[in-house]
Amino acid sequence: MSGKAHYGRILLKISGEAMCQPGQAGIDTTAIAGVIKEVKPVLAMGVQVAMVVGGGNFIRGRDLQGSPMIGRVTADHMGMLATVINAIAMRDSMLAAGLAAEALSAITVPQVCPAFSAFSARQLLSAGQVVILGGGTGNPFFSTDMCAALRANEVGAEVLLKATKVDGVYDRDPLAGPGARRYDRLSYRKVLADRLGVMDLTAVSMCMETSLPIVVFKLDEPGNLLQAVTGKPVGTRVDEQG
Repeated sequence: MSGKAHYGRILLKISGEAMCQPGQAGIDTTAIAGVIKEVKPVLAMGVQVAMVVGGGNFIRGRDLQGSPMIGRVTADHMGMLATVINAIAMRDSMLAAGLAAEALSAITVPQVCPAFSAFSARQLLSAGQVVILGGGTGNPFFSTDMCAALRANEVGAEVLLKATKVDGVYDRDPLAGPGARRYDRLSYRKVLADRLGVMDLTAVSMCMETSLPIVVFKLDEPGNLLQAVTGKPVGTRVDEQG
């Protein structure tokens, strides 16, 4: 355990790809175990953890945009259902690891998991359970980034921690070649004006409106999540000051 928690309640956004091995698809229990290993010491500090999981390890609605056979609304619902699969997989994996956890879905699937409500999520978090939020916002045309921003505000999170495969926000795609510059800190306005690839710009706008800080960091670097929770420099922080 390192330092003292800087936040009492966090919203952790992970991609669907964090649920599988690099370059693969579906569910991989070793990958999930790696995520849980990073979350455990955070919980041990008494931090309350809500989690939004993407569905890209199965399908993204935008992948089917323009299809002559499957409409955008249906495609987005398919993507949201993929996040429910990931949410219940993460829930069961956390329970197997000895952690208290529950999955809530914005899409009503009562045979699978309870429906999301902000009240229920806050109650579960206060009781010390990890709350995994599936089903996106429950509406098409909204990304899981937007879901993360919305749910973070609904449950009263003090920070939105976006875990990615890169170690922060760059002025251009760092995977496309050398020379990309990483930012340590950014303002919401800079992200929006320069259309930087932090997350969905609608989600950034919501965080700006509610003054919710965002920290973008690399998930598969051991200890990064704990660093972020204890307020130590990691990745890129986006807030009012920049």
